[in-house]
Amino acid sequence: MEAATQMLKRAVELDTSKKYSESKICYEEGIEMLLKTLTKMTDENAKKVIRQKIDGYMKRAEELKKFVKKLKKDGKFHEKIEIENNQRGCSYGSLFSKFIDDNLTVVEIKDAYIRSHHQILNLLRFCELLLRKAKNLNAINITTGSDENQPEEQAQKLKNLTTSLDSYRVTLSIKYEDTLHDREILFDNGWIIKIGRGLDYFKRPNGPFSIGFCDMDLRQCHKTTIDIYDAR
Repeated sequence: MEAATQMLKRAVELDTSKKYSESKICYEEGIEMLLKTLTKMTDENAKKVIRQKIDGYMKRAEELKKFVKKLKKDGKFHEKIEIENNQRGCSYGSLFSKFIDDNLTVVEIKDAYIRSHHQILNLLRFCELLLRKAKNLNAINITTGSDENQPEEQAQKLKNLTTSLDSYRVTLSIKYEDTLHDREILFDNGWIIKIGRGLDYFKRPNGPFSIGFCDMDLRQCHKTTIDIYDAR
C-alpha cells in the first residue's frame, strides 16, 4: 500500500506541474499497485474506499490520456524534464523508454561531445536501450566533434561499437563536425529530444565498486533540462 501511495502522490505532483505524460504513467502504475493490494484485503469497508480511490485515479488517467493525445494531434505536445544537481533516477531507460517503440527504425544523434571514454560509454548505454526497446531499429546516425587530444582512440572505440551493432543488423554511421553546437536526438517515429548537456549528464562515480557505477538510476546527475517534442 505504501508503494502505491507514493506512486500516486508522485502522479498528482506531476499532474499539478503539468507534466501530463509522466503523470499518466504514474497514475497507471499506482492504480495497478492498488488493484494488487485490493486482492489481499478482507475488510469490505476498506475495500470499498480503495475502489472509490481507484475509480477517481482511473478517471483522471483517462482524461490525461485523451488530453495528451489531442496535444499530439494538434502538434503542441511538449514535455519538459528538469534534472536537479545530484538527482538520481534519471537513467536513459527511465526517461526515454516511453518514446521508443517498434515504429522506430532510424535514430539521429547530434551531440558535440561523444569524444572521451565515458562519453562513448554513455552512447553505448543509449544504444543498448534502443536495441532492447525498438525491435525494428536499423540505423543510428551520429554527428559529433572529434577529440583533439586522442582522435585515433575515439575513432577506434566508435569503430568497435559499429562492429558490435552490425551483429544486431543495425548500421552505425559517424560524422565529425567540429562546429556542431546543437544537442538533440531525432527519432523517426516522430519524437525530438533536446538535452541541455547531451547524453553526458551523469556525474563521475566514486569508483568502480561504488553504488551507481553500473546502475545509472543510482548515479547522481548534473543539473540539466530536457525538452521533448512530438514532431508528427
